[in-house]
Amino acid sequence: MTDNHTHDNDHEYITLVDEDGNEELYQILLTFESEEFEKSYVLVHPTSTEDQEEVEIFAFSYTEADGGLDGQLGDIETDEEWDMIEEVLGAFIEEEEE
Repeated sequence: MTDNHTHDNDHEYITLVDEDGNEELYQILLTFESEEFEKSYVLVHPTSTEDQEEVEIFAFSYTEADGGLDGQLGDIETDEEWDMIEEVLGAFIEEEEE
């Protein structure tokens, strides 16, 4: 998957292209780095679901290129990474609800 960043009203968006060449716009929910796994991560959700009560969130590892305008997304490879991502997301949601 490849991605391109755009900015709009303090929200960042990314266009993901699947293996069939279909493009879909996602809003970036959260980006963070993990020293433990020595990777950067991005959590996104489809913009088509912004008005819904439940939103599916996708997580990827991220390698930046071209000064942050392009990059390469990777799959989350281990259960330990998933556990860490869930912890970070849980803390983010708690902070947002305060």
